[in-house]
Amino acid sequence: MDPDDARERLRARSAALVAETNGGRGATATVALDQQAVGRLSRMDALQQQAMAQAAQRNRAAELGRIDAALARIAANAFGYCVDCGDEIAAARLDRDPSAPKCLSCARG
Repeated sequence: MDPDDARERLRARSAALVAETNGGRGATATVALDQQAVGRLSRMDALQQQAMAQAAQRNRAAELGRIDAALARIAANAFGYCVDCGDEIAAARLDRDPSAPKCLSCARG
């Protein structure tokens, strides 16, 4: 994959993740403790929704970190090479996920 194409895709994905994060901030807010106003089952549902929103936010933050690292590799002319072994990462892998830092062999362990 061409580094310029990868940079463009990574920046677009980063912008989308930031927009999702900013749009979902209310879902991670503290759940109200007034059980009479909400009801026990509704409160349990609200807590579950909050936990799922927090997990999604952590996943977005982790993906943003991978994107930032990939953009740094592009800037350092190291994009497309495995950070562990230095071998070239397969083009199909980079097409699927331009933020992939490792070749398939190293990613499998």
